Amino acid sequence: MVDVKTAIIGGTGLYSMDDITIIDSIGLKTPFGDTSDSIKIARVQNRDIAFLPRHGVGHRLLPSEIPVKANIWALKKLGVERIISISAVGSLKEEIRPRDIIIPDQIIDRTKLRANTYFGNGIVGHVSFADPFCEELSEVLYGTVQSLKYRVHRDETYVCMEGPLFSTRAESNMYRSWGGGIIGMTALPEAKLAREAEICYSIMAFSTDYDCWKNDEEDVTIEIVIENLKANSEAAEIIIKNIIKKLPQHRTCQCMQAAKYAIITDKNLIPESAKKDLSIFYDKYWHKE
Repeated sequence: MVDVKTAIIGGTGLYSMDDITIIDSIGLKTPFGDTSDSIKIARVQNRDIAFLPRHGVGHRLLPSEIPVKANIWALKKLGVERIISISAVGSLKEEIRPRDIIIPDQIIDRTKLRANTYFGNGIVGHVSFADPFCEELSEVLYGTVQSLKYRVHRDETYVCMEGPLFSTRAESNMYRSWGGGIIGMTALPEAKLAREAEICYSIMAFSTDYDCWKNDEEDVTIEIVIENLKANSEAAEIIIKNIIKKLPQHRTCQCMQAAKYAIITDKNLIPESAKKDLSIFYDKYWHKE
């Protein structure tokens, strides 16, 4: 089994970048079903990185169909400690222009249909999620993007909607009144499950449009989104290559022990099936005297 510390979750084109060598393609069986696609192991800046296309190669999965529990479990199995999410979003603020980059620090959950925890089935746990993105990793992302002279925004709130339809105009204006900065469909449950798995998780979001709140702009269409996504792809490649070499070898954040005191259930009463499925995350706590 390979041992990689950093994963990129994003579009299928990311692991076809220039100067990147694919050294392995891995399909893992997980207790939660199949992953979105095979996980590519690539060599970037002399480090081995995992790439996972969240919608599957060819973009086959709706946001609500993404097997996030399987994806996060598989990345943990490979030894991943940090996940960088590449995400396309709509802008809810005038100053966040299409093709700008955003490193959010907060999130509002508007999803309805997604399994968003590993707990249940006989095991109860509560993990802190007050600050949903890893501050240490987000600072590296922000500093790297700044140094490359791209327009970048920090301290913004990501509104995660269910989709697949875009917002109504009333919804878009409501999210703006809440203080939302960007809106997308994929940050959850990724961020929640990564926290439960004690994996650092941060988002590098690319604005593709002004959603539909801005009356003097053309309403968002899939054609506009795709055009701006293509324009952002070159920037994403450059940024990723620079981020990888700036990541510290070792973590010092609290993500690495986020579930240390989370499990409430008496370990002697946890069903063996639950222990087996989640041992990759919590075995170190169950066996602690």
